[in-house]
Amino acid sequence: MRRRSLLGVAATAIVTPVVTGNRAIADPQPQGRSRWVNTWVSMPQLCEPHNMPPPPFTQGNLVLANATLRQTVRVTIGGRRIRLRFNNAFGGATLPITAVTVALPKDGKAGVHEVQPGTVRKVTFTGRSSVDITDGALMVSDPLDFPLEPGTNLTVSVFLADGQASSSITSHPGSRTTSHLIAGNHVEDAGLPNATPTDHWYFLSGVEVQATDARGVVVIGDSLTDGRGSTTNGNDRWPDRLFDRLQAGHDTRRIAVLNQAAGGNRVLNNGLGPSVLSRIDRDLLAQSGVAWLLLFEGVNDIGTAAPDESSQKKTADDLIAGYQQVIERAHTHDIPVYGATLLPFGGAGYDDPGGFRETARQAVNRWIRTSRRFDAVIDFDAAVRDPAIPRQLLPAFDVGDHLHLNPAGYRALAEAVPTRLFRG
Repeated sequence: MRRRSLLGVAATAIVTPVVTGNRAIADPQPQGRSRWVNTWVSMPQLCEPHNMPPPPFTQGNLVLANATLRQTVRVTIGGRRIRLRFNNAFGGATLPITAVTVALPKDGKAGVHEVQPGTVRKVTFTGRSSVDITDGALMVSDPLDFPLEPGTNLTVSVFLADGQASSSITSHPGSRTTSHLIAGNHVEDAGLPNATPTDHWYFLSGVEVQATDARGVVVIGDSLTDGRGSTTNGNDRWPDRLFDRLQAGHDTRRIAVLNQAAGGNRVLNNGLGPSVLSRIDRDLLAQSGVAWLLLFEGVNDIGTAAPDESSQKKTADDLIAGYQQVIERAHTHDIPVYGATLLPFGGAGYDDPGGFRETARQAVNRWIRTSRRFDAVIDFDAAVRDPAIPRQLLPAFDVGDHLHLNPAGYRALAEAVPTRLFRG
């Protein structure tokens, strides 16, 4: 009976898509056309001190000198050829990459240091094995014939002979995936048994595939989308589960799901990573093959604003204005925007005795549901709240901090997204 109850709660989450009667979204890709599409991304961030590579791989203003970094990422859609994107957006100095390889990990697993024999391939940049990426810049590798099936884990190994001469580097701390560090050049080795593990990604911000009739949905969010509370090396964040659902449909199996989220991120102000308003061009419009945006963010704006009536009223109003800015900028590029309601946080650190933050959340959610500004609304709040205490998460979905979800909760979010939003 309890299982039926949980399924019933999740089923209430789907809200009928809003039809924007006076604007039509053009299909950005004619059928049968092969093009480059991002199949995996990670939001670039300035690496915080406690997330830097562990000693001896960080030494003052020198990082990963004479070191190999091996990391795995799970692509979404597959393709015949691939390209890698390396990012030095927050680096305080040039990022000198000496050598890069790709391979398939042993047994297809995430977070492992071993690769399948015979799958290692060298990556080049304008024909050269090395590349210097100046601070603030991004570099795309040469196309490489390396067929990938949908949902494949990919191993990327990087060697830095000289290291990056700065204590400011570009990373994605919330990888929920184990990377491996070892001294020397080991990019072509089948295994790194003596490597140091670390659960962060560095420098790599995208993998593209060349595919036919493929498009992507960018998901912009915070730690709830980045996957805090999910399983390390389990790839069970809600965007991962959404991709699994899309793969099961004939009309949606060529849809890439691109997770542009970061823990602590906010819509309005910079914090842990740049704000949504300042990163929308980089993380949405500059991505390859994007056809939709799903926006699920705002709880950190509410939770970090002062818990009084005036501050929370202003935050709610500013959030609504911020959402409209995102919608306008995406619509300019013919990208429809789907808005998700904010989850309850009763009992969490963000909860305040006066209930002012909860009032702001309700005001924002009411606008999301009723304003008809979004091209569709996804009611994540309804999917995971406790029916008996709607200002709290359902206990079965709560990871324990009353703010983040466990894998079952993330599955409920994924199941609340109507796959029909990505057809046609």
